Amino acid sequence: MSGSKLRYKPSQNTVSKRVIQFHTATLILLGIVLFSGIIIAGWFAGEDRISGIFAQINYWQMHPPMWLEVPRIEGKYLLLPTVGCLLTVFIVMKISPIPRIWSQRLIVGMLIILTLRYVLWRSLSSLNLVDPLNGVFSLGLFFAEMLVIVNSTIQLFFMLNIKERHREADMKSLAVLSGSFVPTVDILIPTYNEPVLILRRTIIGCQALNYVSKKIYLLDDTNRLEMRDLAEELGCYYLTRPDNSYAKAGNLNHAIAKTNGELIVVFDADFIPTNNFLTRTVGFFQDAKIALVQTPQSFYNPDPIARNLGLENVLTHEAEVFHRQIQTSRDSSGSAICAGTSFVVRRSALEEVGGFVIESLSEDYFTGIRLSAQGYRLVYLNEKLSAGLAAENIVGYAIQRLRWGQGTLQALFIKSNPLKIPGLTLMQRLASLAALLYWFGNISRIYFLLIPLAYSFFHVIPIRSTAAELLFFFLPYYLVNLATFSWLTYRSCSALLSDIYSLIICFPLAINTLQVMIYPFAKGFQVTPKGIVKNRYTFNWNLAIPLIILFIATAISLWLNLNIAPETTQKITGINLGWLWSIYNLIMIGITLLILIDAPKADMYEWFNLRRIVQLRVGDQNLWGVTTMISEAGVEIALTQKLPINLFAHQLINIGVIEENLWLTGEVVSTGFKDEYFTVRLRFKSVSLNQHRRLVEMLFCRPGQWKRQNAPGELHSLLLMFKIFLKPRILFDQKVDVRAMTVSQI
Repeated sequence: MSGSKLRYKPSQNTVSKRVIQFHTATLILLGIVLFSGIIIAGWFAGEDRISGIFAQINYWQMHPPMWLEVPRIEGKYLLLPTVGCLLTVFIVMKISPIPRIWSQRLIVGMLIILTLRYVLWRSLSSLNLVDPLNGVFSLGLFFAEMLVIVNSTIQLFFMLNIKERHREADMKSLAVLSGSFVPTVDILIPTYNEPVLILRRTIIGCQALNYVSKKIYLLDDTNRLEMRDLAEELGCYYLTRPDNSYAKAGNLNHAIAKTNGELIVVFDADFIPTNNFLTRTVGFFQDAKIALVQTPQSFYNPDPIARNLGLENVLTHEAEVFHRQIQTSRDSSGSAICAGTSFVVRRSALEEVGGFVIESLSEDYFTGIRLSAQGYRLVYLNEKLSAGLAAENIVGYAIQRLRWGQGTLQALFIKSNPLKIPGLTLMQRLASLAALLYWFGNISRIYFLLIPLAYSFFHVIPIRSTAAELLFFFLPYYLVNLATFSWLTYRSCSALLSDIYSLIICFPLAINTLQVMIYPFAKGFQVTPKGIVKNRYTFNWNLAIPLIILFIATAISLWLNLNIAPETTQKITGINLGWLWSIYNLIMIGITLLILIDAPKADMYEWFNLRRIVQLRVGDQNLWGVTTMISEAGVEIALTQKLPINLFAHQLINIGVIEENLWLTGEVVSTGFKDEYFTVRLRFKSVSLNQHRRLVEMLFCRPGQWKRQNAPGELHSLLLMFKIFLKPRILFDQKVDVRAMTVSQI
């Protein structure tokens, strides 16, 4: 299934204005390019004034202030700042394995100081402006670094104060549980092209919510007969509209006009709530100033990166950094982001700001901005109260990220621009600036990949420094950031793995960023494909081609950096920074290319490692066992005794899940041994609606079932990278999940 596009069109007046004049953001971008071109052209042409300016800057770089000079001591003592900082952070992280207010502020304060120290050195001492060619690359690298550093420093400031709301939710939920505060709730499930099986479990999950005053609406934006039949079968309301203008935002606004609940809950088509979702969130609305409560997005399937690498049980979802760390840090300053699903919003506040924003593809983000600008509060409850489908292949992953990038950057071209809209605080604007800078960081990422090539092919020296300066200024900054990254992100990701994630689609995202600056509304809303089944490996050539070219060029540059002289001694004369940089890039690009090989996904159902005591009735015999794997379509059971295989042949078996008081009928797919236990795999037959409800509630709706998984640390990540590089899944793990394929296809 390919991603489909919904029509998206800004208002006609807005379009007319953009036809007549460029937007400020576009003019700034063009101005920077034009100004840079003039400087470079003048520099190459020998324009006296321009050359004089850069000669003066180069003189200052060669004669920095005394306080930026490296102490005249032996090299081993230059490591003291690095050793001292690392010892400090390791002691702090040992005492406080989970960031606390005091420990987080101490580490963040140290990082801010090291960052300022590094920036001063880079800007006042390390630029190489000796000639135009070196100057262009050196300044380009400096500004690319500063773009990333400014964004990360803003994030650090937000991490000085962290807000957790678990106890607050405990207190506020008492009124909901006692029945003294039970506002009416409309649950909206927008859908465009998702299959019935995905919507079925979402609706069932919403119906299982422990809350009486709720109505569930299926918002079908394609007017499909099967969706209408599904709503009738499950007993929920069905809404459609004559067109699908303004995509998801238009669909939601159409539904708001047709409903009247005091609170509105939005779940994407694939997101299923745990049955305590409303009891944990609704209580916050006792405070009249709270307009929206956002919860994290969890996922019940591995993301394509982990699956393609064969590390489903090792790597966390990429989105964990956003939901576990960024949202939590932003919440304390009133800057939490509405993330599009799994949130509750007050109807009166939403109507006050004119409904969901239709100016941008990111209707969720800008709706939250408008609510904040009106003086309302958005809060973030960091509890996993729902789960959905992560993108199921790399194409879907790319579609999703490109849409997010385009939608966020459209901020610069709409009335809801968080940098200009009246009513926001300085911290809220600063948080929005960081969100915008994040997408420009992809341009910096590509530049970092190209610098070793410039070093090799053009003999460019982008950073002018001695080994002593690198030890004294760069090493403490880099290693402390590396050592604390996982800890500061609450073990949601490691720095090395984060670097790989950024590589996967950095080229499309960088191109997308530039396109948005020129024509922000060129592309419509593209839905992430879900419900994918495929039985073979596939390679994403469109995403891979620029990386393959870069891999080859980097390999050649590495050879050149080894300084081998065939006509002389054939001796490697030394190791330099370009040599190390090229090796690092080669490993990273190589792993990224392996990620772009999509592994097979032979079953549309997700299997869970769920243990439940079961009773099997086979003819006149009663057998007991424990489930090892279970899905909506079948089950694998470990029995305590070995039985003749023919006992199960050609007959239906009654399966009783004792703890759930659930009985199903199944037929045997296969038998075997697992951990010395006799196992039997069964496919469910003739599952009724009530049985399916019980299955969905057992698999998806149990409170607290979505646990927080920790990402591997930096050392473990480094070992994983070498393992992945030397033993790729496509060569050493060709087996498709036979259990899943058998259950779905036989």
